[in-house]
Amino acid sequence: MWKRTKWIAVCIAFLVLAGAAIKVFQSDLGLRTYKEAVDRRAGKDRSVGLPDGLHVALCGTGSPLPDPSRAGPCNVVIAGSHMFLIDAGEGSARNIALMGLPLARLEGVFLTHFHSDHIDGMGPVMLMRWTGASSQLPLPVRGPTGVERVIAGFNQAYAIDYGYRTGHHGPSIAPPTGAGAIAFPFALPPAGKGDALVIYEKDGLKVTAIRVDHGPVSPAVGYRFDYKGRSVVISGDTSQSPSLVAAAKGADLLVHEALQPKLLKYLTAALDAKGLKNTAQITRDIVNYHTTPEQAADTAREAGARNLVLSHIVPVVPSSFFYPAFLGDAHAHFKGPITVGEDGMLFMLPTGSSVIEKRKLF
Repeated sequence: MWKRTKWIAVCIAFLVLAGAAIKVFQSDLGLRTYKEAVDRRAGKDRSVGLPDGLHVALCGTGSPLPDPSRAGPCNVVIAGSHMFLIDAGEGSARNIALMGLPLARLEGVFLTHFHSDHIDGMGPVMLMRWTGASSQLPLPVRGPTGVERVIAGFNQAYAIDYGYRTGHHGPSIAPPTGAGAIAFPFALPPAGKGDALVIYEKDGLKVTAIRVDHGPVSPAVGYRFDYKGRSVVISGDTSQSPSLVAAAKGADLLVHEALQPKLLKYLTAALDAKGLKNTAQITRDIVNYHTTPEQAADTAREAGARNLVLSHIVPVVPSSFFYPAFLGDAHAHFKGPITVGEDGMLFMLPTGSSVIEKRKLF
């Protein structure tokens, strides 16, 4: 008994001394550990070494509903040496950096529509791309008619800040000619005259804008990316749209928005019970211009898509434990792989192959 008590006393004394030593040297240890972490991570470019092909990074899978694990709508598409952003929701620039994808490489942005949650991250994206690359030209932003008004507003809002950046860092880092963005609007054919329009072609990459139904929001589009035999379709916000089915024919990967009404009704009821009538009504209204997981699965099946990824997740799904409840009967509607998208996911579609590899970058 005495030996055991003595041993416990020795252990306690050791722990006390170790704790005191850590406290004394904590600053030095912290500095050293911090330096090692910075050396490993700063400037890391995870796009280097990707095989030639199409690659899709989910930098934002959330919605306007506050979600600590999901940024606003945001997708990075890498096609060969080219890198583009589709939508720029809040937190986009932060997540792209966390994924190790350099915003300095960004060649352009494609906007699906102009709901605030799809554009409110544009400011940091424009800034970090400009200063990271010392860009001499503004960031090209393509979108349906109206994009010119959106980009003019961002440029005006950030004009004073741009002057500060150039004044502080100098024109070699922040060239005045490269600040902000420049809009390239496109107009789809009139309704009934066609629902798709090729808006970009270069180095084997073709980007097609697709009319979708997000009424009363109009215009609203999705995008199809084709590159060397691989294809990705990003739906944007939409209810079930035959035009999207037609444009997604044979796609390797369909990234589709999803809202689960069975879960949303609990949020609506809780808001009503607490007297938040306006917000409760909004949660009722949004059901009619979004797509359920089952409907997204129908779109994937009818289009013959090979893989379905759900994004723009509504309502908030706090962990993967709830994914089966969110998916509902989706697996009965589509027999291919279905993934509930998470921020940080990367899907790799190398050329000359039918393989789709998934990684998590953070």
